[in-house]
Amino acid sequence: MVRKTPLALASSLVSGSLLLSGCGLVQDLEKPGEDGESPSPESPEPEPVEEDFPYTKTGRVFLDTGQDTELELSITGLERTPEHTVLHYEASYKDQLRGSNTRMSTPPTLVDPVNGRVYNQYIDEDGVTSYGSHGPKDSGRFPVHEGVANEYRVYFPRIPEDVRQVTFVGRGMGAMTGIPIQDVEEEKPTPDPNGDEYVRTEPPDGTNLTFEVRRPDSEAQAVDVDLESFVDSDLASTTRDGDQETMALHSDVMFEFDESTLTGEAEEVVTKAAASLERNIDPESSEITVIGHTDGKGSDSYNDELSEERAETVRDLLREELGEDYAFDVEGRGSEEPVAEEGGPDDEEARARNRRVEFSYEVDRDSPGQDSGNGDQEDSLGAAERNVSEPAPFDPELGEVTASETEDDVRLDVYPLRRDGAYVIGTVELTNTSDEPTELEFDSEEARIPGGPDQFEKGTLGGFQLLEPDSDLVRYVAQMKSADGKYASLAEEVHELQPGEPYQLIAMFPAPPGDVEELDMRAGPFGELEGIALE
Repeated sequence: MVRKTPLALASSLVSGSLLLSGCGLVQDLEKPGEDGESPSPESPEPEPVEEDFPYTKTGRVFLDTGQDTELELSITGLERTPEHTVLHYEASYKDQLRGSNTRMSTPPTLVDPVNGRVYNQYIDEDGVTSYGSHGPKDSGRFPVHEGVANEYRVYFPRIPEDVRQVTFVGRGMGAMTGIPIQDVEEEKPTPDPNGDEYVRTEPPDGTNLTFEVRRPDSEAQAVDVDLESFVDSDLASTTRDGDQETMALHSDVMFEFDESTLTGEAEEVVTKAAASLERNIDPESSEITVIGHTDGKGSDSYNDELSEERAETVRDLLREELGEDYAFDVEGRGSEEPVAEEGGPDDEEARARNRRVEFSYEVDRDSPGQDSGNGDQEDSLGAAERNVSEPAPFDPELGEVTASETEDDVRLDVYPLRRDGAYVIGTVELTNTSDEPTELEFDSEEARIPGGPDQFEKGTLGGFQLLEPDSDLVRYVAQMKSADGKYASLAEEVHELQPGEPYQLIAMFPAPPGDVEELDMRAGPFGELEGIALE
């Protein structure tokens, strides 16, 4: 069984038939994202990162049988060898499992929170993750016994040397921040496998189960991908994907209706946009592409002409602000590339979203962006500022609940938001307060933001947003874009909730300036929750 959404990964974990009371089998089948490398910003010589393995956390895992169980996961090592990155962890189920179960949580995933890079496991040429620990007789199935730790290792592409800490996501653990990378010449020795001895029998007390290990070979494929950040405001939105940044100025702010004539606000907006562009652009790449877009009303020829005229107007204003050191390429694409679906109940808002002038350019990835302590940048567009702090230290505790809301017998508890590099981690807990299993409708019309961009996932926490109370800035969940153009959120998917059981889930958002101490949260069907503390 293959999952559909979260973290741009397809993951399932299938167990074998009923064997003994409290004993099952589990299997991993995973399909991550796309290739790439991760440049990192230059910085002064960093202080050594203190290691304190193991890093341990518990979480509840969704299973297709409804036997959702608490899992304790301990990261016992994260090694960077000359060839690969090797994750070592132990997993122990705290409840009895019987029969065949499919785990629907995401597989182990590593995130560089400073550079916005996601590292997924190696896959083979068939697109199946098959490197690392293997079940007995190479079946891919792992025996599971209540309270017994299984030892696993997983192989990832070699993470760049200047990345010293990563955030672990997956396996129902939410986010485990501040996991240090250990530089070694060789990985830990492979343990003698004993898992096949305990498929149908309980192991002795204190015995960990170990398995055969398949190391990456010539068929192994790297699957790391950039995070795409999206910050929106009444004036403009900014998308950052790897080393590419795109600012979109809303045409209704910039131009009179059906004209390329500027509004009174236009000059100030472009001045702020130019300041942001000049701060962020890679000095080695001075090319700027300006593209005009319209909504779907009107003929194609009219829309193409109008969109190009508007792009030329913005180009001229940018050139006045930036001088002659930049090369501009201008295009008019009419209504060919909408970002919101027109014709629905939110048609007016969707059309307004599609009317825009974009300019894109390469960003300076050798610059870490603004320090987390900066205040508002009055001379530039707030939507374009990238705010970067150090990776968050590891902390298994979530703090005190800062806001709660109930919808259809499901209680949402929101924990304090936490800065982690260039992102903010939002952790929520869902509890089914009824006596029957239930599924919460996350993609109802009431939960959608009218005219919102289509790439933000429905049915998951991917539709959540953070709002700055003192500005009009809206921060969407970070996304990953696959080679075929499909998007997936860096957010957990929600499945059937069992009665009385708490489920912790996370979403990652682009970080606000360092002086922001509270944010409001749009939480899908739960509405808007105010005053969420930001650590």
